[in-house]
Amino acid sequence: MYTVVGSAKSRAFRVTWMLEEMGEEYTHIPAGPRTPEAMEYNPSGKIPALVDGDDVLTDSVAIMTYLGDKHGKLTAPAGTPARARQDAMTFWLIDEFDAILWAAAKHSFVFPKDKRVPEIKDSLKAEFMRAADLLADRLEGPFLMGDQMTHADILAVHCINWSIGANFPRVNDKLGTWAKSLRERDAFKAAQARS
Repeated sequence: MYTVVGSAKSRAFRVTWMLEEMGEEYTHIPAGPRTPEAMEYNPSGKIPALVDGDDVLTDSVAIMTYLGDKHGKLTAPAGTPARARQDAMTFWLIDEFDAILWAAAKHSFVFPKDKRVPEIKDSLKAEFMRAADLLADRLEGPFLMGDQMTHADILAVHCINWSIGANFPRVNDKLGTWAKSLRERDAFKAAQARS
């Protein structure tokens, strides 16, 4: 059984949602960043962490990639063109969605007040919306990679949810409807209920 360390309102939700989708059992330690509990598993205090036996893994995308490869679910097989396309989508989401949201968070509450530049948030919001429109244009099937759900879908929906919580403008209707359909999945609801 796995242990997921990290608060539900963090990137740890990506990991719990993926475990629910795969039907894998886990326990959840709802530790916040830089808390003593989080630092027990990751000296930097960053969350999430995944405990698998004697191994402790960090970084939500690395954890999702590990879980997908280990269980052969929610991922294309390693060494295939489909996997290269999936990895390209994942890296694009990290660069164009996650990094923008994280920059906005840093200038909202992470940095000390004297280091924040609130004015940057308007340009970050505009950049996020540009990326959201590009993603909507690329969406051709029920999932980002076509007919098969992958961890890229989890990553994208988590970022869209984060953007809502951060008071970014709403994504376009096509992308919003798609994200809503994934939030209606039983596994998403189960991960929320366990939070």
